[in-house]
Amino acid sequence: METPARVRRSRDALGVARVTLARPGVRNAFDDVMIRELGAALRGAAEEKGVRVLVLDAEGTSFCAGADLQWMKRSARFTEAENRADAMALADLLEALDTLPIPTVARVQGPAMGGGVGLAAACDVVIAAEEASFALSEARLGLAPAVISPYVLARIGPGAARELFLTAAAVSAARARELGLVNRVVPGASLDEAVAAVVGELLACGPGAQAACKELIRRMPGLAGEERKIETSGLIARLRAGREGQEGMAAFLERRRPSWRPGDADGGR
Repeated sequence: METPARVRRSRDALGVARVTLARPGVRNAFDDVMIRELGAALRGAAEEKGVRVLVLDAEGTSFCAGADLQWMKRSARFTEAENRADAMALADLLEALDTLPIPTVARVQGPAMGGGVGLAAACDVVIAAEEASFALSEARLGLAPAVISPYVLARIGPGAARELFLTAAAVSAARARELGLVNRVVPGASLDEAVAAVVGELLACGPGAQAACKELIRRMPGLAGEERKIETSGLIARLRAGREGQEGMAAFLERRRPSWRPGDADGGR
């Protein structure tokens, strides 16, 4: 009997890909199989021609409960080397999500725990329902949120991480927004509408420019002084002279839609 897919991928006519965690019976907890499927879905979306935005969502009432209980039981019998390989697979997945050249939106409809928080944190925009909650619960199991820590720290900083990592306490969506983990909080009934609005805003922007913006955000913290000036001035020069930049500026001056923006995307004139 064939095992049902743990992750589903679809795409609409506007180029919006949707990657869905599909294990609602275990609150979308992930295991090694789900990690492989999710990585394949992300690669497929990134490589598919015409995909402009990726929405990461989940079936059921939970976004992601972190690691699957049965997987955790198996890993308890692993050697250190086997555990390292397991952890590296998750690290590779989060890096792939973080570095996708297209914008990513996390639709968080319910609780996110452990690695589920990491998945959300690695996305560009996190939209949460009011009833969602977030918990970095690893310390209660005698563990640490090690693999997801770069992405969570990038969002909330070390001060908030001290509280959330060390207490392992759950926080509301509203509190998560205050800390920077979530970008927007809306009533659950309005979640899809809020996601669609953000997707519309993203579709109104140049895809090449968005890829450059994501690379800029990643690179700038590691640059300083003359190197930073050279990198930033070179980037804007390339974008201004490039086909997309030329089209965008011409469309603005001619008061028309640029070629990349669909007719019903947000921000039209």
